[in-house]
Amino acid sequence: MSLRGFHIVFITVASLLFAFLVLWGLVFAEDGDSWASAMLVAGIIGLLVMPVYGRYFLRKAQREN
Repeated sequence: MSLRGFHIVFITVASLLFAFLVLWGLVFAEDGDSWASAMLVAGIIGLLVMPVYGRYFLRKAQREN
């Protein structure tokens, strides 16, 4: 697997992890736990940032070919 392919897989897996953090934060945030709320916020930020970074990376990788 090339470095480019690994990077795309890594971005996908990281996005899935952030989606899991959002779900986890939603389930446990009802208890008022500050860690669950922090995970919810981190997951939302990650879900917003990772697709933007993935798109940037794909465009940059295509320009280099």
